[in-house]
Amino acid sequence: MLLAEWWMYPALFAVALIAGGVDAIAGGGGLITVPVLLNLGLPPQIALGTNKLQASFGSTSAAWHYSRAGLVDVRTCGLGILFTLVGSVFGALAVQKLDAAVLQRVIPWLLVLLFVYTAARPTAGHGDHPPRLSIAGFFIPAGLALGFYDGFLGPGTGSFWTVLLIAVMGFNFLKATATTKVMNATSNLGSLALFLLAGSVHYKAGLVMGAGQLVGSRIGAHLAVTRGARFVRPVFLGVVAILILRLLYSQYLNGRSG
Repeated sequence: MLLAEWWMYPALFAVALIAGGVDAIAGGGGLITVPVLLNLGLPPQIALGTNKLQASFGSTSAAWHYSRAGLVDVRTCGLGILFTLVGSVFGALAVQKLDAAVLQRVIPWLLVLLFVYTAARPTAGHGDHPPRLSIAGFFIPAGLALGFYDGFLGPGTGSFWTVLLIAVMGFNFLKATATTKVMNATSNLGSLALFLLAGSVHYKAGLVMGAGQLVGSRIGAHLAVTRGARFVRPVFLGVVAILILRLLYSQYLNGRSG
């Protein structure tokens, strides 16, 4: 029987609380939750589906908190919500049929580029700048591509959104983080629907973790809103660096040792 021990559920709540706080500020919460679910014995497909369930609570809560703080313009990112939803559904369908090995090897290096770009531009994201593309010109392709990627594989989706919103749309770090949470919530819910239809969700674990996510995401979003872009930037860089190291290890070093 999956997750039969009682102590696993308080542990999952605590893990999700921490992951929710980190994810609300800088993304990367799946770095914490997915390995824990796998180490507790869930099969990969169920671990991914359960992770989408619990992450949906956190990203939706964070998006709501940022929206109430006036940091999200729904009219601006409405196209992004629509096309991210479409992309995430196709990504969740594709993951059942396509080999993700190529993407798994390429993504860490794309994240390295994002990290170098952000680290080399210390003032990037500290204030708003004029956009390089129109709303439609950015959100339609970005929504389709990143929605698909989040439904298909996932690691680093929030990092890609945040840096693109800063570099292309001229958002500051806090506004970019807030909009990223809206897009994350959209792609989480879109791909979750497919996992639910496939029966690949452990409901009890997902709901317990969802409760932890609600608490953690509220704390994280509050810290980001009250401390501003100068607080979010170093946390973002730290999370991206850990994500890069984790993906490089799992795809190269760990693969060779196995």
